[in-house]
Amino acid sequence: MISLCSHSVEETVSLGERLGQLVEPGSFIALSGDLGCGKTQFVRGVASGLGIDDSVPITSPTFTLLNEYPGRVRLYHFDLYRLRGGDDIAELGFDEYFHGNGVCLVEWAERLGGDLPDERLDIMFEYAGETERRIDIIAHGFNHEALLKKCFDRRSDSCY
Repeated sequence: MISLCSHSVEETVSLGERLGQLVEPGSFIALSGDLGCGKTQFVRGVASGLGIDDSVPITSPTFTLLNEYPGRVRLYHFDLYRLRGGDDIAELGFDEYFHGNGVCLVEWAERLGGDLPDERLDIMFEYAGETERRIDIIAHGFNHEALLKKCFDRRSDSCY
């Protein structure tokens, strides 16, 4: 696990951009944290790192559930806030995206429960102050462990 601190929206976007520059097709990134903790800002950074045009608005797909963006690798941005659990996902057919050739960033991924892919990054956002966020990243599986090591070479940047 790596723990980082973001002191601003710009730093959160920058962390996402660093990951977006290195992420590979087939990556699954599970984002969790309270409303307003920075998940969508982080996705904006990943989108930038993937080369998605800055003029394209990156918004949380709370009501549409999925936004797709073309870039170096296609980005699938999910927001599962309104869903009850894995059964809803199965009915919608999102599982095909989760194991495809794009990059999946899933807000409220904890709603998947036991249906989370075994190979993934878990990124948890937590309030650490008015503008500070603690960001904990846990890699699951060889590919995501290598990605985490390559992307975030320092062990921590404490918020406290």
